[in-house]
Amino acid sequence: MAEDKFPGWHGTTILAVRRGGRVVVAGDGQVSVGQTVMKGTARKVRRLAPGGRDVVVGFAGSTADAFTLLERLEKKLESAPGQLQRACVELAKDWRTDKYLRNLEAMLIVTDGAQIYVVTGAGDVLEPEHDVAAIGSGGNYALAAARGLLETELNAEEVARKAMQIAADICVYTNGSLTVETIAPAA
Repeated sequence: MAEDKFPGWHGTTILAVRRGGRVVVAGDGQVSVGQTVMKGTARKVRRLAPGGRDVVVGFAGSTADAFTLLERLEKKLESAPGQLQRACVELAKDWRTDKYLRNLEAMLIVTDGAQIYVVTGAGDVLEPEHDVAAIGSGGNYALAAARGLLETELNAEEVARKAMQIAADICVYTNGSLTVETIAPAA
């Protein structure tokens, strides 16, 4: 992605935390254009149910591009039910090689409650270490806070909420208006 075309992931923070048999995905609601907050209550964490199996996705970057990717991910999951890793790898391959898709400017965190993946347009499908993943402009702040908070007795949702508040206190492109989704592995 050219820096002049898309000058960074300003305007969102998405965090996933796995603890106690659950994964919590939290996303803030801020949408920024340049130095202006355009909206403070956007919903950038979604629950999908392709083939009746729940998946939670959080996205950073262009909203229209992210929705295009969510539709593609749903199709991949419908053709490979219960195979989240395979669907994410297939999406990343398409995203990297397709002339239209390679111009999409977004990142995804995807989880089925058992696995967590960060999927990028560079062809990356990354499974995070330490049971925490974060993307977006405040992602590094939320990631550091969550990793520190995993040393406490807080549950996954408490860790996610507190880490997102810390990120919102530091990053001007992150706010405290959260969407939080919890998912446990399918039985």
